[in-house]
Amino acid sequence: MTPSLEVRGLAFAYPDGHQALYGIDLTIGRGERVALLGPNGAGKTTLVLHLNGILSGGLGSVRVGGLEIRPGDRQALREIRRRVGVVFQDPDDQLFMPTVRDDVAFGPANLGLSGAELDRRVDAALRAVGMGHVADRPPHHLSFGQRRRVAVATVLAMEPEILVLDEPTSNLDPAGRRELAEVLDGLGVTLLVVTHDLPYALELCERSVILSEGSIVADGRTASLLANEELLRRHRLELPYGFDPRVGQSRYRGARPASSTRGR
Repeated sequence: MTPSLEVRGLAFAYPDGHQALYGIDLTIGRGERVALLGPNGAGKTTLVLHLNGILSGGLGSVRVGGLEIRPGDRQALREIRRRVGVVFQDPDDQLFMPTVRDDVAFGPANLGLSGAELDRRVDAALRAVGMGHVADRPPHHLSFGQRRRVAVATVLAMEPEILVLDEPTSNLDPAGRRELAEVLDGLGVTLLVVTHDLPYALELCERSVILSEGSIVADGRTASLLANEELLRRHRLELPYGFDPRVGQSRYRGARPASSTRGR
């Protein structure tokens, strides 16, 4: 099967001369869940912004579901941005309509969908995140965790090839963190989870990629990478006190045993 994401030789420098990415090679298969880990300034955001064509102009190529990103091709870019669903760190960056239903319908409606098909997309997306009961409420009346789940629904309604989540646990309380994990664990879409939350990476993603100073320095099973203390120390990544990735259990209350997640 064609991979959800293929990045080949991606290199990029900002106008001020700062080299953010150095020859990135990354393939993510259909239905795979991958965590993108790395310290601040590693190039994670720069890489993500290349996945839907917001950034371009460097070397290398990016293909999503076999379709190559070509900056001058507006039609292809429109399709790429449908295929790559990015859920931002702050849900209020994505929620701006009078009701939750309006927010979730916004993207598909802009693609020209209407009537029964639009209603189907909206209802399916809200069911997938467990938020169908708030469809007619204003988004700003919801809790932060509920708004984050609605933000995920706005992207799912586009039926993306790959769902990219930027720091999904940021500002969530333990209950919201668990509820989001349960939602993400039940989705059938390819996931790329950009996070500093290493227990969450272990909980959701069997595979992790560590990006440091613009290069991929490790790519493998999440449990194995997190058990490598020297690797983590070298790239400024830290596990919570008491967390043991070798068994997936911890005295850290924010973590759920890895054995409770699907597929492990």
